[in-house]
Amino acid sequence: MVTLVSPRAYRRFPLVVYRFLPLIVAYARDRRRFLLFGGSRDVTPGTRRERAEVLLDTLLTLGPTFIKLGQILSTRPDVLPPEYIDVLSTLQDEVPPAPWPESRAVLEAELGPVEGTFDEFDTDPISGASLGQVYVATYEGQRVAVKVRRPGVETLVNADLRIIKWSLPLLSRFVGEGQAFSLENLAEEFDRTINQEMDYERERAMLETIRGNFEGEDRIVIPRTIPAASGPTVLTMEYRPGTKISDVAALESKGIDRTALARTVQEAYLRMIIDDGTFHADPHPGNLSVTDDGRVIFYDFGMSGHVDPYVQDRIVDFYVAIANRDIDGILDALVAMGTLSPDADRAVMAEVMELAIADVRGEDIEQYRVQQVIEQVESTIYDFPLRLPQNMALVLRVATVVEGVCVTLDPDFDFIEVATDYLREEGYLEETAERFVRDAADQVHETARAALTVPPKLDSALDSLRREDLTVNVTLTDDSRIIDRLAKRLAYSILTAVGLLSAAIVYSFGDTRVQTYLAIAIVGLTLPMAFFLHRSFRTKRRGIQASPQFTRQSMRRRQRERGETAAAGASGAGSGTVGSATGTSGVEGSTGTSGVGDSTGSPGAADSPDHGDVDGEGP
Repeated sequence: MVTLVSPRAYRRFPLVVYRFLPLIVAYARDRRRFLLFGGSRDVTPGTRRERAEVLLDTLLTLGPTFIKLGQILSTRPDVLPPEYIDVLSTLQDEVPPAPWPESRAVLEAELGPVEGTFDEFDTDPISGASLGQVYVATYEGQRVAVKVRRPGVETLVNADLRIIKWSLPLLSRFVGEGQAFSLENLAEEFDRTINQEMDYERERAMLETIRGNFEGEDRIVIPRTIPAASGPTVLTMEYRPGTKISDVAALESKGIDRTALARTVQEAYLRMIIDDGTFHADPHPGNLSVTDDGRVIFYDFGMSGHVDPYVQDRIVDFYVAIANRDIDGILDALVAMGTLSPDADRAVMAEVMELAIADVRGEDIEQYRVQQVIEQVESTIYDFPLRLPQNMALVLRVATVVEGVCVTLDPDFDFIEVATDYLREEGYLEETAERFVRDAADQVHETARAALTVPPKLDSALDSLRREDLTVNVTLTDDSRIIDRLAKRLAYSILTAVGLLSAAIVYSFGDTRVQTYLAIAIVGLTLPMAFFLHRSFRTKRRGIQASPQFTRQSMRRRQRERGETAAAGASGAGSGTVGSATGTSGVEGSTGTSGVGDSTGSPGAADSPDHGDVDGEGP
């Protein structure tokens, strides 16, 4: 949490408001076409895409913190419509590198003189990202990558975090209750995540923990860190080159089985989340590479998290329910994890889940049925029921991004089959069945005990009723605020009636100009009450305005669109080389390889230039 407010926050706040003002005005007009009055207006998908482009440009203009915020938003379909997710998923974390003398000051403040710590040090960074930049060096004869925190970035981030928190109450006025819930959690998650990413000691600890968990697993490679050359602002680790996992052509040329590779990635994340409880939370293709013998290399542990045992058990229940196509079990698990409102229409959500499972299994879905479910959702759910508590946000991010990676490797990859096989191999299916039997036995025991204790209690209640001595306590709940609305209507009606009656009396019995003006003034004071009374009778429809997009279908469509865009701009843009783009350094570029996986030339770099640009990634 940020507790101190620097003057920089006050100076930047007007700039941030100015940059976002066009979008704020547009959203305000959506709610009230003429801002203070008039009905709401419909927003087309084309308009949302145009606004998403404006938002993208605004985030890029405002700098590192807002670029990171956009990357987090690109994985939050509970906050933004699909068009925004689509546009923001292309957000690149590419900013000019800081001058070497400034970075040298950070490096030497942490480790001492560069020449005394490293045998060789290349002062040209192979990556310049928002929070840090990466250099290649030699340490005790070993080739290493050195990530250095960007000079002055902590002050800027803290100021921007305060501005974001100041803006939350305003943003909450333009969204429903469910999205407001997600926005608040998003702000907390973003604050925690970005500060964790700037702490390289934490990243090193998480990397070593996960590396220890995978000790002996020959399909996974995690670089070793160099503790003697690392600290809170500097992280040094071994340099492990590999082919970027989304470079399908290069993987094919090396004869690597892409389906087996996708299975390895999903099983690795299932193990981290379900078994180990500590997981790498940024699995986009820039942070995953492949060795020539088909092993997966993980980089960038700045974004990582923990899962407590309760959530682990609920995730297992969720996967088991999916494997069994137990829709009620799926909904129960979502409610238990806090991701589904208990008040949601279960019949409609069951339809949505059935379609989603069918899509993941690659089954054909009739368009008329999709449209039918959309109409049900829009007509019965007035507040988006899917929410993301803080402890589930990173887990969802992992699930969605891993799905994008696996579909890129194998468009027909069956997530449910792989998850089911994993649960069976690890004994979770049998454990769940045993738990079900134990719960059923406990329920039978409780039922038997109730059969013996309820009759006497019922007899006592009937005796009280016969003696007319029965007291019933009733608690009235008003979740829909119906009583509140009725009270307001009654108050507005009384005030309007009194005002109009008073004006009529003053005007009728007065014969001077002063009394006429007084009657007009009374009418003027009464008009706002009449306006509020009129507005209280208007029905506010807060249905879901965006049509649901099923993950695999939307990912394939985006793959085609991005492929066409890349082909059109290939002659001018080259191959996406970042920084110095030296083909021998392992930076993503003309060679098609990624020595560090995140286009930074460094394993574990927290801020890759293509961060969030997941080829085929779905929201």
